[in-house]
Amino acid sequence: MATAAAASDGKWYTGMSSDNIKGLVLALSSSLFIGASFIVKKKGLKKAGASGVRAGAGGYSYLYEPLWWAGMIAMIVGEVANFAAYAFAPAILVTPLGALSIIISAVLAHVILQERLHIFGILGCALCVVGSTTIVLHAPQEREIESVTEVWDLATEPAFLFYAVTVLVAASILVIHFVPQYGQTHIMVYIAICSLVGSLSVMSVKALGIALKLTFSGTNQLIYPQTWVFTIIVVSCVTTQVNYLNKALDTFNTAVVSPIYYVMFTSLTILASVIMFKDWDRQNPTQIVTEMCGFVTILSGTFLLHRTKDMADGSHHSSRLSKHVNIEDDYTSDNNEDDYPSGATPLRSPDSFWQP
Repeated sequence: MATAAAASDGKWYTGMSSDNIKGLVLALSSSLFIGASFIVKKKGLKKAGASGVRAGAGGYSYLYEPLWWAGMIAMIVGEVANFAAYAFAPAILVTPLGALSIIISAVLAHVILQERLHIFGILGCALCVVGSTTIVLHAPQEREIESVTEVWDLATEPAFLFYAVTVLVAASILVIHFVPQYGQTHIMVYIAICSLVGSLSVMSVKALGIALKLTFSGTNQLIYPQTWVFTIIVVSCVTTQVNYLNKALDTFNTAVVSPIYYVMFTSLTILASVIMFKDWDRQNPTQIVTEMCGFVTILSGTFLLHRTKDMADGSHHSSRLSKHVNIEDDYTSDNNEDDYPSGATPLRSPDSFWQP
């Protein structure tokens, strides 16, 4: 009996490969840096907006703000760690762990922005941890790939090409038609663009990460044109993400932006990974269902954390609404941070949270 149990334990421990463990450590480090960057960049954007045109209104005065650059550097470090994590572990393991960055943001918001964390917010943090642990323990093994050309073959299969074209068309329609009309009032416009483009950037990041990992291990992948194509896609997609994420953060309450962006980005990334890398083909139904339960647990924790974020301060509605009444009155005397609990600023429309 004891021998069988020991054998069972040994089998369990071999279930998580060394590559998956490396990816896990890198993903956790990424969450720490990215979680901190949200708070620092937020303060930089608000400070820059006080003396110039807000990012949400098309301004770029934040580029002259050192605090914003400090947050940007922290985000870059986090993204580099995240980049490396995708080279070692499947996206279905790495991406959901981004929820831990929300916990980091909540803790730092409590310390730096004086946002009190409600007891249900603490429960939300616990749910995120439980869900993340569930996914980690049941994540699939990383696919064995020996050349970047193999990744290119996966990316050019009909199913993923259809997904990629659909994403590009949808993002283009949002940028051309919906951003000018609804960008300042409907939070889903900016976040949808970030999430759609982000799902493609993660697939390209993973491809580039695999190419660099193989190159450093002695098999040069830089000689293949596919490596440079993936590099161009990464730069283009990440630039687009940063631009529209800045607009979303500056226009709407962080407590609203973070959970919605996480849910959409993670869901689309998992979908893209399942289509391109066929992660679920290497798992049984029980593992897949368990992973989905872990993901839903994280979503529940994320929603609970941010829906109760301002309850202790009495601003029950602030997490639903955009921050500014209008562009002209952004940082007047009526828009003083000290006049609003939890760092909230004057609100615009109760419809901006739920309407797409």
